[in-house]
Amino acid sequence: MKLAIRIAIRYLFAKKSQNIINIISWISVICVMTSALALLVVLSVFGGLHGLMGSLYSSFDPDLKIEPVTGKIINLDNIDLQKLSAIEGIKSYTTVVEDYALFRFGKRQSVGQVLGVDSMFNSVSAIDSIIVDGVFRTRFNNLNEGVIGYALADQLGIRLNFVTPLTVFAPNRTGHVNMANPAQSFRNEYLQPSGLFMVNQLEYDGAYVIIGIQQAQQLFDYQVGEVNWIGIKLNNATLSDKVQKAVSEFLGTNFRIQNREEQHDTFFKMMKVEKLIAYLILTFIIMIAIFNVIGTLSLLIFEKRESIKTLRSMGADRTLINRIFIIEGWFISLAGAVCGIVFGIVLIWLQQTFGLVSFGAEGNYVVNAYPVVLKWFDIFIVFITVSTMGLIAAWYPVRVLVRRHYDSSEK
Repeated sequence: MKLAIRIAIRYLFAKKSQNIINIISWISVICVMTSALALLVVLSVFGGLHGLMGSLYSSFDPDLKIEPVTGKIINLDNIDLQKLSAIEGIKSYTTVVEDYALFRFGKRQSVGQVLGVDSMFNSVSAIDSIIVDGVFRTRFNNLNEGVIGYALADQLGIRLNFVTPLTVFAPNRTGHVNMANPAQSFRNEYLQPSGLFMVNQLEYDGAYVIIGIQQAQQLFDYQVGEVNWIGIKLNNATLSDKVQKAVSEFLGTNFRIQNREEQHDTFFKMMKVEKLIAYLILTFIIMIAIFNVIGTLSLLIFEKRESIKTLRSMGADRTLINRIFIIEGWFISLAGAVCGIVFGIVLIWLQQTFGLVSFGAEGNYVVNAYPVVLKWFDIFIVFITVSTMGLIAAWYPVRVLVRRHYDSSEK
């Protein structure tokens, strides 16, 4: 193998009798390099989008979310919260009541979701970081208050300086609907907006109102100690899988424990599918680019046909000669892959540092430039993909062409 590599390197860098062979070789390297660069950049863009969406959700969602497998109510009397909070890796926890409700302000109304939170919610989420107007507060001077999603407040026409309270309606959990007077089938609560929040996701900004957990329990006719889910804040988010397993073992099979990605399972699965499709499309483009390597190898083998005869006369078998030219073709693909990865790393660093590619005109964007994240796994995938395809592309034509010139030297 060492002899084949030494001869392949010598052939690769040796002066060719025809300059066109050198030109075609460089074209092959450039085509592979461009394809590898494009693949690395696209994978990094998907990584950036994944990280961006994760950071947006992290301002609202807990690191881990505990929900009942059946039904939608957790009775806290059935859980030893002190032992739960003592599990290694858990920093704090919060209990939450969440359900659908009707909001009415003046003549406007909208359906959304009420999030009833306790005093620890602020330590589990990063709600303070997304308050764009007012403050996060659920009670002040014996008055019920709450914070409202920015888009929902705009839809209802709510401003913080208005005196008129927001009315929240929820259907009774028990009893029958009085068709003569349907209003009696609803419970209602009033609250004064204390702040507006913005997650930059319409599913939150256009739907949620956050209030105190006691008021939410009254609204939905829950007993003290009845909640819909428990949120957990971790000391180290990278240990999420380990803590998730420990919590699952502690609570048993009656509870479902979800990390951040599992809380938005559909969205993140869709992103993974899109990333896979982009990878497959660019891999097909790399395959087309590597066809140039086949043409280059054909010219190189023709160029070295006399050398093949010389090697044969010196005792080299066809396997060794095949190996020499396969390695030579593989080196061309490797050169393109390495150059593409290096240029890709530089380009991604420039985008991260200077934001070369922006979203264009000024607008209400979460970030000004396209987010990119460089991961070692993506670099590995690009290198393995290009090098493997280059090796496969070189194998068949080399066997056919070398056999032709090797056999002709017998005559």
